[in-house]
Amino acid sequence: MTTTSYRYVLPGGYSLLWYRLNKVLGRGSFGTTYLATDSNLDRQVAIKEYLPIDLAVREDAGAVQAVSPNRAAMYRWGLMRFIAEARTLAKFGHPNIVRVHSVFEANNTAYMVMAYEQGDSLDDLLRLSRLRGEAELLKILFPLLNALEHLHDAGYIHRDIKPKNIFIRAD
Repeated sequence: MTTTSYRYVLPGGYSLLWYRLNKVLGRGSFGTTYLATDSNLDRQVAIKEYLPIDLAVREDAGAVQAVSPNRAAMYRWGLMRFIAEARTLAKFGHPNIVRVHSVFEANNTAYMVMAYEQGDSLDDLLRLSRLRGEAELLKILFPLLNALEHLHDAGYIHRDIKPKNIFIRAD
């Protein structure tokens, strides 16, 4: 994916703190996820930017602004929820929950820095018929249920479980 495929994304090479954005990994209704290089720790990371397309736009200088004054309060509320979600996820060290390394604010928005995991979404595997039978699906389902149980035992509920949000690593 190239950054030119999406509106309102930061360009490749853009720097945030000690992170250099390399490319867009994906874009959803609440933001963009980038592949980035962490020059401080010399590793690749995924960085999710809060930029809900129905509430905000990016200005030419990179800053994010609410689309209108009447959307500003909703944008700020969502921004605070995004930061709270990052802080919650950072508490977990489960192998089937993405590891959050950091969260920070810049450009009038927030960025969640996560471990970069290579693989495919469950949505892609299903859509491309790359799962071969029930046994292969169960190899995905049981670790997923274990992660959800871990979240629930800690008093949290994941409210957006869907194939696009389930990422399958090679291992």
